[in-house]
Amino acid sequence: MNKHPLALLAVISCFMITTTTHAAGLSKAEYKSAENEIDAKYKADKAACAALSGNARDICKEEASGHKNIAKAELEQRSEPSRKHQYELSMAQADAAYAVAKEKCDDAAGNAKDVCRKEAKGAYTVAKANAKLAKKTGDANGDASAKIGDAKEAASNTKAEARQDAATAKRDAAYAIAKEKCDALAGDAKANCIKDAKAKNGQP
Repeated sequence: MNKHPLALLAVISCFMITTTTHAAGLSKAEYKSAENEIDAKYKADKAACAALSGNARDICKEEASGHKNIAKAELEQRSEPSRKHQYELSMAQADAAYAVAKEKCDDAAGNAKDVCRKEAKGAYTVAKANAKLAKKTGDANGDASAKIGDAKEAASNTKAEARQDAATAKRDAAYAIAKEKCDALAGDAKANCIKDAKAKNGQP
C-alpha cells in the first residue's frame, strides 16, 4: 500500500501539461485547426483502447478522455489567457488524474481497494485546493494592484483564508486515508489507530 501515493503522483504528473508560451489570442482559423487536432487525437487514442481488455481498456479510455479535456482547456487558455481559464486548466488536470487513479484502484480488492480510492480522493482534494488557492491568490493580487490600501489588506485576508482552506482540505484528506487504513484492524487496535489518526491530522 505504501506504493500508492507515488503511483498517484505519477498519474497526476502525466496530466500536468506544461503550457508553452504563445502570443496572446488565436485567430479563428488557428483555434479551429487546434480544435480539430484535439478531436482527431482523441478518436485515435480511443480507437487504440479497443485493442485492450478489462480494466486496462477502462483505464485507457479515461486517459484518452482526460487528455482531450486538458487539451481543450489548454486551448481556451492559449486563445484567451486569463486566471479563469488557467483555473479551468488546473481543474481539468486534477479531474483527469482522479478519474484514472480511481480506475486503477479497480485492480485491487478489499481494504487495499478502499485505501487506494481514499488516496485517490485525497490527491484530488489537494489538487483542487491548490488550484483554488492559486486562483484566489491571483485574483486578490490583481484586485490589489488595481486599488490601494484597503484592497491590499483585503487581498492579504483572502490569501490567508485560501491558505487555511487548503490546509484544512489537506488535513481532512490525510485523515480520511489514515482512517480507511484502520479498517484493516479490529478492536482496541482499530480504536487506537483511529485515535492516532485524529491526533495527527487535527480532527476532533
